[in-house]
Amino acid sequence: MRVAIAGATGLLGTALTQHLRQTGHQVIRLVRREPYGPDERRFDPAERRLAAPGLTDLDAVVNFAGAGIADARWTESHKRAMRASRLATTQTIVNALAEAPDCKVFLSGSAIGYYGDRGSETLDETSSLGEGFLATLVRDWEKCADQAPAHVRLVKLRTGHVLTRSGGILGKQRLIYQLGAGGRIGDGQQFVSWISIDDYVRACEFLLTHDVSGAVNLTAPNPVRNSEFSKAFAAALHRPALLPLPLPAAKLMFTGEMVADAMLASQKALPRVLLDNGFEFLHDEVDEAMAAVNR
Repeated sequence: MRVAIAGATGLLGTALTQHLRQTGHQVIRLVRREPYGPDERRFDPAERRLAAPGLTDLDAVVNFAGAGIADARWTESHKRAMRASRLATTQTIVNALAEAPDCKVFLSGSAIGYYGDRGSETLDETSSLGEGFLATLVRDWEKCADQAPAHVRLVKLRTGHVLTRSGGILGKQRLIYQLGAGGRIGDGQQFVSWISIDDYVRACEFLLTHDVSGAVNLTAPNPVRNSEFSKAFAAALHRPALLPLPLPAAKLMFTGEMVADAMLASQKALPRVLLDNGFEFLHDEVDEAMAAVNR
C-alpha cells in the first residue's frame, strides 16, 4: 500500500513508518516544513492545506499528529493547543480525503481517554463516553474524523499506554526507576491499559489491510493495576519499586487536573475488535512485554 502518515516524526509515527517500510509498503510522511525528498509532502493544518497531489495518489492515511498530552503542564493554553492541533489536523485530512476517491482508508488517532475514569469496569469499544477533559477532547476528535467521506473506511485508534524503550509513559519515568525511586501512582489500584510498540505497529498494519472500521482499542488483552505495572517496569530494569509517586509533587508538576485525568484515571480497556477479527498479540502479559521493550 501507499500510505501517508501525519505525525510521522513522533514516537508512534516513526515506529509505524519503519515497520510499514520493512513489510513492503510505501510511506509518504506529511511534514510541516519544506519536504526533503519525494517521500515527504508539505502539510499545513493551520491553513487546512496539503500540498499537491494531496492524498489522490495514495491508498490510506494515518493521523498521529497533535500536541502531546504529557508534554507540558495542563495550563489553559496547553489544553487549547491539545484540542486545536488535533481538530485542525483531522479536519485537514478529512478535507483532502473528499478530493481523493482512491484513498479509501483513514486510521485516525484517538485514545482510551474516551472512557474517562471507570474504576474496575471492563471496557470495550461499545462502552459509553466518560467524563473529564480527556474524554471530551477525544469525543470531539472522533467526531471530526467521522466527517470523512463515505468512500473511506474509518478506523478510530483508541490507544492505550504504548510501551517502548524511549518516549511514552516508560520513557518519561525511566530515569526515576533507574535511580531506584520508581513506584506506584497514588494507591496503585487504578487499571492501566497498555500495549507494546511491536504490537501497536502490527495492529496498525492489520487495520490498514483488513476490513475493520469504527472504534478500535489498541491495548493488550490483559490490563493490570498500576501497582503491578510499576513492579513489572522496575523488574525489567532490575530495580525495586518501593517509593510511590508523591501526589502533591505530581500536582505541582503537572496540575491536579492532569494527575486526576491522565495519571489516576482507571481504564480496564480490552481489544475486543482486534481479537474478534483474528489479530494475534506478540506480547499479552505485562511482565513479558516490559522485558521485551527494555532489552
